[in-house]
Amino acid sequence: MFKKKPNIKPLAPLRSSDRRKIADQIIRDFEIEVVKEEDQPSTSNGIEQKSHSSTLSALRDSLLPENALSARFTTTAGPDLKQVSGTVYAGAYPGDDQRVLWFKVEERLMPTVYTLWHHPGLIPIIYTPDLVIQKLRTGSPLMTPGLARGPPFPPKAKKGSIVAVASVEKPSVPVVVGVCEIDVASLGQVQGAKGHAVRSEHWDGDEVWGWSTTGKPGSSAPDHIYGWESMGSNACLGEAIHNLTIDDQEDEGEEGGVPLLNEEHSKQDNNYLEGEDAEPAERNDEKELTTKDIDNAFWQAFLYGAQNAWNRYKDEQHHGLSFPIPQSLVISNLVLPYLPIHTPAQAAALQIKKTSWKSAKKFIKALDKQKVLKSKDRDGGECVVLDIDFDNPAVTGFVPYKLPRKDTTGAESGGGGKAVSADGISADTSIGQRLQRINLYRPKEALSPIFETTKASVKGLYLPGELRPIITAYVESENLISATNRRLVNLNPVLANAVFGGNSSLDREVIAKGTVPRDALFDRILQSCSPFWAILRNDETRESVKAKAGHAPAIHIILETRRNSKTVTKVSGVEAFFINPHSLAEELQKSCASSTSVSQLIGSSPRSPVQEIMVQGPQKDAVVKALEKRGVVKQWVEVLDKTKGKKQ
Repeated sequence: MFKKKPNIKPLAPLRSSDRRKIADQIIRDFEIEVVKEEDQPSTSNGIEQKSHSSTLSALRDSLLPENALSARFTTTAGPDLKQVSGTVYAGAYPGDDQRVLWFKVEERLMPTVYTLWHHPGLIPIIYTPDLVIQKLRTGSPLMTPGLARGPPFPPKAKKGSIVAVASVEKPSVPVVVGVCEIDVASLGQVQGAKGHAVRSEHWDGDEVWGWSTTGKPGSSAPDHIYGWESMGSNACLGEAIHNLTIDDQEDEGEEGGVPLLNEEHSKQDNNYLEGEDAEPAERNDEKELTTKDIDNAFWQAFLYGAQNAWNRYKDEQHHGLSFPIPQSLVISNLVLPYLPIHTPAQAAALQIKKTSWKSAKKFIKALDKQKVLKSKDRDGGECVVLDIDFDNPAVTGFVPYKLPRKDTTGAESGGGGKAVSADGISADTSIGQRLQRINLYRPKEALSPIFETTKASVKGLYLPGELRPIITAYVESENLISATNRRLVNLNPVLANAVFGGNSSLDREVIAKGTVPRDALFDRILQSCSPFWAILRNDETRESVKAKAGHAPAIHIILETRRNSKTVTKVSGVEAFFINPHSLAEELQKSCASSTSVSQLIGSSPRSPVQEIMVQGPQKDAVVKALEKRGVVKQWVEVLDKTKGKKQ
């Protein structure tokens, strides 16, 4: 279904109630048994009910994590390119990037391979040789003779049921998700049988597998997954989830909460998942953090963030920050990126609600009490930071510590923060690049007599400065310069037909006069040529870059007012200038002390989608400054201020 790139609309966070409903639908649809703690002694029915609620909550979080997002999508499927629409649900498991975990088509939920890799036994699994797997990865159906390791086949692999497909060579790693077109469970033999057995819906390597908010390619399948060969029913999934531990009960009024993996499962992941260079997630000798330790980590993280802003923007007003700063942005931009999170256990412990303050507001009030910053309460109970004392001895005397690498397990799970390098910005190859935007022109075939004079080809691409000598050489070779005024050119049949052969009044007037100014002739020939453009990066030459048809692109900055009377800044078109929109959004988030988001620009082509960065607040100057650091000239930027109704 996703062999071609689907058109996915901007993602939006799922409400807690909607997430629970979808998770409950998954539990019902896939008949997952929620294991009760019957063997554990209890003193009252209330304790039993609380234990069962914790297990159900853990199961929901495992199937659809708390950070889940949703978006509508459209694509085409089948030989007749039937239009298909549905919903994708994206989320991130601890230590993983954000990926599409589920997709819904015609009110039916289907898991992606990322979900199957974390939930052995979720759906029936069937096997086929690796050679057939390669065919399935092109969207081809699994033929009945291609079924292996049976009969018998899984009893739930009936017509219309969702199944996983794995290769005989790697039987514990499902790589295809499909729908049974026949009753596979009742097959007595497959040799000599004909017809389709499973219709491929999704596989590792398709466009949904490769989707990511950070632009990273899809994650490779592990070599081995414990449980797929041993688990025979969905009830085992419920038993596995039962071992998960959650310290806090589900609360819609609070943010955050990172589900803790069970120790045995984490060890198995470390044994079998390749590409992990971090230390094992669970260590028996790791000391459990106390409330005092967590308080100190948040205090040190804020000092780190404040000192980093002071060091990076010494010469700027307010050191690159835009006051007043809402409490949520103080936590997300000046605290979470600087927490010393190196393991999933630390990620689970270092959360604001596990501090002695319990909330961001009380934490900021404590900083105010220590005279590190000034805060004020607004209507509605929100707290904002009015100023930060960068000269406070606690800030100036702070000694930075080593932050986790961006790809370290647990580094991106610290309550929603992202790990960054010591200078506060992730590696961005576009910073410091040199760019040159050139406009090229290809003459039309009717102008070939003009170019033959200098033995130039009308199929070539020319700079404006290269066209003028060619035209001048033709005019002089044909003795077309006026004897009375050397700035005028006499028209001959070639120029009259090729350049002024239109039916406009201007063309008729020029032909009637028989002469035309030399500059006007050049401009008219330039207008009749087909435009091309190229952007040269660093030491690239014109010959090494393939020019693209059309007019040269520009970066668009739009300032507009939302419904809540707040201004937002939208930036689009940066990809053509070798700028990663996600890296730029990350820098703007920190330099503007504002929230940012990246989504596909509405109306852009699904084949070559353009990303749009949205920054809270009027941040035009900050955006232009960030673009100039990446080699973009101001003349290449178009600004539209919809808050004033005029184009700049």
